[in-house]
Amino acid sequence: MTAQAQHLALNAIHVPPAPSWWPPAIGWWLLAALVLITSVAGVLLVIRYRRRLQPRRAARRELEALAARYARDRDTHALAAGLSKLLRRIALLIEPAAAARGSPGWRAFLESRAPGAFDDAQLVTLLEAPYRPQAVLDAEALLSATRIWCERALRKGVQSPA
Repeated sequence: MTAQAQHLALNAIHVPPAPSWWPPAIGWWLLAALVLITSVAGVLLVIRYRRRLQPRRAARRELEALAARYARDRDTHALAAGLSKLLRRIALLIEPAAAARGSPGWRAFLESRAPGAFDDAQLVTLLEAPYRPQAVLDAEALLSATRIWCERALRKGVQSPA
């Protein structure tokens, strides 16, 4: 065998290069896309859920602050006015036109959003007590009914801002 023939024989036998890590195979790209889409969807769902709960949490905090202020001061007028303001602000979130209604429309809105939360005496108290210097009311029952109303009304959903 000549030297040239030996050289050609040796050059023909060689090991292929090791596979490179880049670019990854199509399966890895699909898996990465799936993980990314799932992660983004999960984050968006968590954000949406937390935004939906935010009005309920704020209402609970304000109710607790009103209850604490009433326990400290025993001012029924301030309690009635605070509860009335809270309900109007929640109404602005739920149905903006409802907060501007007069007594019959406001009362109908309160009853329609959470039927049975307030009895007739409590509704009259909420409508009239903020405008009287000394309000006679059952504070614990009114606070409890307002908590129930807030939970039920806000559970139905808040109108999204335009």
